Amino acid sequence: MSAAAADAGRDPGLQPERTRLAWRRTTLSGTVCAVLAVKTALHGGVSAAGVVACALCTGLWLGFLLLAHHRIRTLAAAGTPAPLTPRHATATALCTVAVAVCGAVLVF
Repeated sequence: MSAAAADAGRDPGLQPERTRLAWRRTTLSGTVCAVLAVKTALHGGVSAAGVVACALCTGLWLGFLLLAHHRIRTLAAAGTPAPLTPRHATATALCTVAVAVCGAVLVF
């Protein structure tokens, strides 16, 4: 089968849909991580450090959620979706790493 024949049989709508679903799964995972981080921070009682950690985790989660939903809306739009901009990719990666660092700090 030639490449042209393979491209003719390919449905271009499936890849953006799979990517959109992956973004939704990622936001769900981030939500669970943020809730567990808040629970861990407040486990021993309310303290100033725990409140700061909760606020930081919640803010980072909201930032990631905003970026992810922007991408989900872009992928759901009609036509070929625009590629993810480097600015959004960098911001998303930084939010993810920062939440991971907050989680590590809370655990140790």
